[in-house]
Amino acid sequence: MKNFINLSDIDKEDLRKIIDHAKLQKNKSTTDLHTPLKGKILIMIFEKPSTRTRISFELAMKQLGGELLTIDPKDNHYGSGGESIHDTAKILSQYGDIVMMRTHNHENFMEFSKNLNIPIINGLTNLSHPCQIMSDIMTFEELRGPIKNKKIAWLGDGNNVVYSLIEAAVQFQFELRIASPRDYEPNKKILNWAKKNDGNILLTRDPIKAASDADCVMTDKWISMGDKGNKNKKKKLLKPYQVNSKVMKL
Repeated sequence: MKNFINLSDIDKEDLRKIIDHAKLQKNKSTTDLHTPLKGKILIMIFEKPSTRTRISFELAMKQLGGELLTIDPKDNHYGSGGESIHDTAKILSQYGDIVMMRTHNHENFMEFSKNLNIPIINGLTNLSHPCQIMSDIMTFEELRGPIKNKKIAWLGDGNNVVYSLIEAAVQFQFELRIASPRDYEPNKKILNWAKKNDGNILLTRDPIKAASDADCVMTDKWISMGDKGNKNKKKKLLKPYQVNSKVMKL
């Protein structure tokens, strides 16, 4: 595994090893952690800011012995100012050992990754959010045990988070029930991929049906960063999908 971009691209056994290893590392004190990344440099690029992502990656890199460079796209050429994405990727490949990037455009991310000579981690794109889902799975298993064959409900927008959640449902073999309003369903491409790979996915417009007997109910902001269009209309459509007291009592 060179890159960490989409959960669907990574072998199921490798994903399981990542979760299990993370649990072991979490149970160690900081002084007991090994430093396998000593002498390595992580370059972080934030087209979309995130307090939690930045702190998580910085702490992890420092605890594992590595160093960091954080780049604001406004302060470099990244695909502008006469410098192509290809050029920026080749330059950064000479200065760091791995890149973590949060960006608006998944296609630009893929182009960037293809021109890097070093690995890249997907910190978020408009299409997927694999790191968040991996941390969600780890949290679930710490509280409720193995996620395999469990029932997970998603209420709300069919956004980048649920895209990665669908991939995870296939890779970790749990049942996923998605309740989204009309015109806000998940991407058909990922639903077709899940169907071809025997994913246990239920798509409904009824949030109560999705949440009934679920082992975990997940949701997200109604209006994500960078959302375009009629926000008031979207809020109205998504209101029934709010995790309210009625749902939580099921």
